[in-house]
Amino acid sequence: MTTTPLTAAAEAAQLLPVFDADRLAAELAAVTAHTWNPQRTHTFGGRAGLPAAIDWRVLPLRSLGGDPERTDPGGPGPQTFAPTRWLGQLPYLAQILDSIPAPLNAARLMALGPSAVSEAHRDPKYRLERGIVRLHIPIVTDPAAVLVLDGVEHCWQPGTCWYGDFSREHLVRNTSPAVTRIHVVIDALLTAELAAWFPDPWQTVLTDGEVLINRPAPAGDPAWPAGLPYEALLPSGFADFDAAAPLDGPLVPARIDHHSADGVLALTIAGRTFALLPAGGTEFRFSGWSEQRTLQPDGGGLTLRVRRGRALADRHVSAAPRAS
Repeated sequence: MTTTPLTAAAEAAQLLPVFDADRLAAELAAVTAHTWNPQRTHTFGGRAGLPAAIDWRVLPLRSLGGDPERTDPGGPGPQTFAPTRWLGQLPYLAQILDSIPAPLNAARLMALGPSAVSEAHRDPKYRLERGIVRLHIPIVTDPAAVLVLDGVEHCWQPGTCWYGDFSREHLVRNTSPAVTRIHVVIDALLTAELAAWFPDPWQTVLTDGEVLINRPAPAGDPAWPAGLPYEALLPSGFADFDAAAPLDGPLVPARIDHHSADGVLALTIAGRTFALLPAGGTEFRFSGWSEQRTLQPDGGGLTLRVRRGRALADRHVSAAPRAS
């Protein structure tokens, strides 16, 4: 079977839903009585990076551990994503997030102040071949507030819903002297149900392209189907999210158990801990990541799986519950 190259897709697409822009704008009054914290980047060490050098502020609606002060997008680490207390003050926006047919990671209100311009950059994890997408819903905008994505200027209108390929070079620029541009920015796993929101010209790419389609979040909270703690030797690349070959590298000790801090299922390897979530069947993925990497206990150990688009590679390693 031949696949459609992702270069056939445009840099952005408007998705099917259109939301009530007036209700979204009215809800802002509940959360704008204070100055939001600066935008921060995320490091794979699980920590928030340095604050933005421009007037780029964030109110987290979903964050790691539900932390109401954490403004970075988060990623794999010891905590799972949860709603913050701010989302409880925005019932219509909470309803919108609940309507998205996909597992969600971070969701943030992001405010770009007047005369603020970011540096051009790429966010490589938001790639269709990895099954991770970033969505925007504008709330407040201005013709002078634009996203420049892969050389194309965009000024999306309030209430619309957009996908952008943010693995391409982009920047945000607000040359308005008075208006603060505010978007809802949502990080989600691409599912077949979410893919159906894309316009018709995209369906060939999503159906036949090098795209990773994740399964919907399983109902309930399936338990690890083996004894805990579970010990294994895993390739060092499996928990290195910059690794080009995640199934390679020397075998290092790893342990799967409930994390003492909050009881979530977690993998500890090389001194770092990563929360695990069910991905479908008896596979588990890293919280903050997609089914690009999963692990599955079987009769004699663990099957590690790595997906790139529709391509699949796996590796079996020995593992077992720790003897009492």
